[in-house]
Amino acid sequence: MDHKFDFGPEDQDRIVYVRPVAVADLPQEVRAQAGDLETLFAVHDADGQRLALVRDRKMAFALARQNDLAPVNVH
Repeated sequence: MDHKFDFGPEDQDRIVYVRPVAVADLPQEVRAQAGDLETLFAVHDADGQRLALVRDRKMAFALARQNDLAPVNVH
């Protein structure tokens, strides 16, 4: 269990971060599309750029994996 693993730069580029986003904090045009949802989930790259905004956490992780990305949960 105490074994170090070198992920290398190519693996670090594949990590994306999934975090909840309050719909109230989003622009009006996005809020209108969110319907009655209070929270959406954003997928961000390592630089913080939002890549996707989806309905739930499970969908965010599935979307990342379908695109050969490694999702990590952010609180």
